[in-house]
Amino acid sequence: MKFPFTHLTRRTLASIALGLLATGAHAQPAAWPSKPVRLVVAFPAGGLADVLARVLQPQLTEALGQPVVIDNRGGASGNVAAMETVRNGGDGHTFMVNVTTIESVNPLMFPSMGFDPVKDLQHVALLANTQLFLITRPTLAANNLKEFVAYAKANPGKLSYGSAGNGTTPHIAGELFKQTTGIFSTHIPYRGAAPAIQDVMAGQIDYAFAPGTVFQSVKAGKLKLLAVSSRQRTPNFPSAPTVEEEGFGKVYVEAPFAVYAPAGMPEANVLRMNREINRLLALPAIKARFADLGADAVPMSPADVTALVRTEVALFGPVVKSRGIKVD
Repeated sequence: MKFPFTHLTRRTLASIALGLLATGAHAQPAAWPSKPVRLVVAFPAGGLADVLARVLQPQLTEALGQPVVIDNRGGASGNVAAMETVRNGGDGHTFMVNVTTIESVNPLMFPSMGFDPVKDLQHVALLANTQLFLITRPTLAANNLKEFVAYAKANPGKLSYGSAGNGTTPHIAGELFKQTTGIFSTHIPYRGAAPAIQDVMAGQIDYAFAPGTVFQSVKAGKLKLLAVSSRQRTPNFPSAPTVEEEGFGKVYVEAPFAVYAPAGMPEANVLRMNREINRLLALPAIKARFADLGADAVPMSPADVTALVRTEVALFGPVVKSRGIKVD
């Protein structure tokens, strides 16, 4: 038997349909990001990680449709930023920029980190791969690497060098350089590269392995740049010879900065952030700006970053153990 649709029946069906549509709309996930995105940077303002993050900040803000807020949390060789990210970053909108030694060196150097970088963090993208350059105070007599090593050997224990902190890549480079050249100097750890560089310029310490943020100071005569700790010369500063090229062994230490997220970050958020960062890193203007800072913009998938870290673990682990690098 067929029942005709009355006016009341049609009204009732329409109400039901609207209700179902409304329910469906509420069931849809909210657009991400739905609030400002926090980028915890593991080094103080003015350091290379901070400068690189701020290069991307305006365009990343535009791409995501929400402000990207940089939160500098230096200290403990990147552990302070990581602890903040792990403990207070569970809002789905918190990411971190940290040097990859947070995974390759820190677990060997710290008796307790308060978190597990493998279990509590996940890779999002590679912000940049950066070269490290041996710089000296401008008043140091040596004008090239051979003269520098000869001077250090003639004055054992009199030189001091600074780094961005215990276990950071500038520290690893400094210890590997001492090991391969047979010199002795005193390590002075800082809370980031920027204050170490300032003290080299001021003559408070004698040298450091530093990122390309020093280029302008070198050109202005405020620092001397003697070598680069990479396998080959870099087009970012082609006049700098490699340590190996000068006859002092294989000092291969570069400083990759990775973007991390808490382990619980939804995969969709991670992939969106990876896509936007990689798109920006491929832009000629971004690549050129990074090169000015001695950094290479290298788009990578999260899996690529994981593979890079595994290689670094195999390279840096023996240096940390042989040099007895520990927290002071």
